[in-house]
Amino acid sequence: MTNSESEIMRSALKAMAPGTELREGLERIQRGHTGALIVLGYDEEVEALCSGGFEIDVEFTGARLRELSKMDGAVVVSSDHKRIRRANVQLIPDPSVHTTESGMRHRTAERMARQISIPVISLSASMRVITVYVGSLRRTLIEPETLLSRANLALDTLDRYSQRLDEDLATLTVLEQRQNVTIRDVATTLQRMEMIRRIHTEISGYLEELGTDGRLLELQMDDLVRGSASERALVIRDYIRQPKHVSAAELALSKLDDEALVDLTRICATIGHAVVDSSDLDRVLEPRGIRSLSMVPRLPWTIIEALTEKWHTLTKLREASIEDLQTIEGVGPYRASLISDSLQRQFLAASPESVGW
Repeated sequence: MTNSESEIMRSALKAMAPGTELREGLERIQRGHTGALIVLGYDEEVEALCSGGFEIDVEFTGARLRELSKMDGAVVVSSDHKRIRRANVQLIPDPSVHTTESGMRHRTAERMARQISIPVISLSASMRVITVYVGSLRRTLIEPETLLSRANLALDTLDRYSQRLDEDLATLTVLEQRQNVTIRDVATTLQRMEMIRRIHTEISGYLEELGTDGRLLELQMDDLVRGSASERALVIRDYIRQPKHVSAAELALSKLDDEALVDLTRICATIGHAVVDSSDLDRVLEPRGIRSLSMVPRLPWTIIEALTEKWHTLTKLREASIEDLQTIEGVGPYRASLISDSLQRQFLAASPESVGW
């Protein structure tokens, strides 16, 4: 499987989402209890594998797709899914191309998809199942009701994880001000963030297949994850051993498999902190203060970078005088006072008297 195949499959599933003309045509075929073989794309490579049939080149509609699919041959649709180019076509893919299917229609569809990496749809007449092939990928369309149920379940999980993440971030903020953050705290927060990212990706896949039926769920999901990506980057920047490797760390974290994601030592390794045994997880780290500075109103990123390059820890930043802060280009008396006051307020808000623990 390649990334290009995944993207083509994703686009094909999106084109077949409920509410689209293509999905309407497929549902008409299902209701008529007839099968179909449909190629989503027409070029010289596809034309070379077509034999017979009719060159019609008419505007695509669901009703036309249904009627043309009554014939035994395949229907070839343009790449933009706006025109039906050919109908009742015999597809002749290379017979040596490997296929795991048994039915004639499905075997032809899989071989065509493997040979030319263009989406090919096979609709079973007896089982009323719609299957999409792209290269080595194979996906069976799920009924909208089932997709909605799965998406709602995943959304509930996302909501719970988001609430727990808010608690983790609030705790992390307090511990940062008290200079008591451990590697375990950072790894646990990043673990939660990565889980949320993966749940978000899963729900996004459901929503693409749901099309117009998933609009309300999409609004709820966007509200739950708003700002989570930038928050993850800030946490990584605060604690990564080599700041220039932030992008690599984010990529490494996203590539951890499910088993590795529950291992905090593997998460620590992605930000450059080696953990030999469990006691290392309780080693104290001091943040650079990037998250704290991001809470200062209207503070540009260039100034945040300049401040953390001169004062390498949050404690040193907080102890810097207003005069010292003004040595940074772009920081005048007003902005220096704003930075200093904000950092002091954050420190006082994390006191035992304010937090209660």
